[in-house]
Amino acid sequence: MIKHATAGAFVFCRFPGEWRLGLVEHPRMKVLACPGGHVEDFETAAEAAVREVEEETGLRGVRMVGMPSPSLPAGFPGTHSLIPLPVWITEIEVPADNHLAEPHVHIDHMWVAVADDSRPMGPAAHPFSWYTCAEAAALPMFEDSRVVTPMLFGCIEELASGDANRVMSSLAVAAG
Repeated sequence: MIKHATAGAFVFCRFPGEWRLGLVEHPRMKVLACPGGHVEDFETAAEAAVREVEEETGLRGVRMVGMPSPSLPAGFPGTHSLIPLPVWITEIEVPADNHLAEPHVHIDHMWVAVADDSRPMGPAAHPFSWYTCAEAAALPMFEDSRVVTPMLFGCIEELASGDANRVMSSLAVAAG
């Protein structure tokens, strides 16, 4: 089975009194989805996630929320740099798409991102809107996103704050 790296993000923005999740209309599957797509040869999965969010939503300057990771040890070569860790990496069997004319597997790297401004600053490749947690529960979404969305709404404050200990304990509690 051929495997392709993909990347995307659950993009949140604080509105007066609440957080909202930004979703795009998936062009082939006709469901609402997190912005994301294939990782190109010239980029890391983290860079692809940022690029895909910008291309698909028109949002600029979203802040990717990486998961806590250890620092590089003292004396580690200065030519190396840390890449923010995704929240999840999963394998998903998918039908043929515009990258491959046969069924294959996406190795999907998913981050959480925070937009400081809800207004797109550029053209969006797909219809894009913001949704509350209650609204998202009733939307046509991929099943994995439907399961994860309420959990992320439950800990978005901790994720957005970047407090590593609170993030890990909030995700552990939310996952049950």
